[in-house]
Amino acid sequence: MGEYIELPGVKTWYEVEGEGAPVLLLHGGLCTNETWGPQRAEFAADHRVFLPERRAHGHTPDVEGALSYHDMAKDTIDFLTSVVGGPADLVGWSDGGIVALLVAIARPELIRKIVATGANFKPASEIGPTDALDELTADAPEMEMFRSMYEAASPDGAEHWPVVVGKMVEMFRAEPNISIEDLGRIGAPTLVLVGDDDIVPLEHTIELYRAIPNSELAVVPGTSHGHFMEKPSLVNRLVLDFLDNDPVPTMMPVRRATASGST
Repeated sequence: MGEYIELPGVKTWYEVEGEGAPVLLLHGGLCTNETWGPQRAEFAADHRVFLPERRAHGHTPDVEGALSYHDMAKDTIDFLTSVVGGPADLVGWSDGGIVALLVAIARPELIRKIVATGANFKPASEIGPTDALDELTADAPEMEMFRSMYEAASPDGAEHWPVVVGKMVEMFRAEPNISIEDLGRIGAPTLVLVGDDDIVPLEHTIELYRAIPNSELAVVPGTSHGHFMEKPSLVNRLVLDFLDNDPVPTMMPVRRATASGST
């Protein structure tokens, strides 16, 4: 069962499971906590897992005006300070990964480690075909899964779904706009994950990986944007190993040679 917390920006729904080091699972755009089904039990076995649903998603109501990744990051910062009470690991899929990166840039003291999976740092219109956004309509057949999750949970009612989709598409067209310089300011250990057939191009993901100084990269073979649902055993193992362990010393570092002191 979940509950609400009154944050400054929005009344936010969240769930908590398990005991141990705190981990936030940040769902993707137009999704709910339901998509974390393959992760919840395994992560909660050794961690205190927090699952907030962002504004206009799941049980959390929409707000007046446009939606923005920066506002969602501010909500997440408020959640960390009000509910978690200190630093945590952030695991974000897609939009959730974007939010995690923005939180790390704005409030580095609240972040232990980051996993950004299927995340982009430039607007979708700049990294992929623009006609994909034109086809992202509330009644499109491929939106059925997202629509059903929204209708089952939203306090705003099923009739508000087209409004949310319209706001999200406008956000996708214009955001995020995270500069390479800001990504270079992220000091937290970061795992960048992507499917080998992801809607986020591999070239863009590699650019993200190279921009974050203390980062690691994993490409999940035989998967799409939904890699954490398609191969959960593999993805969970990669993520939990990253969160729970220090990096191993490598024999022939290239990118990390300076940081490790190797010559």
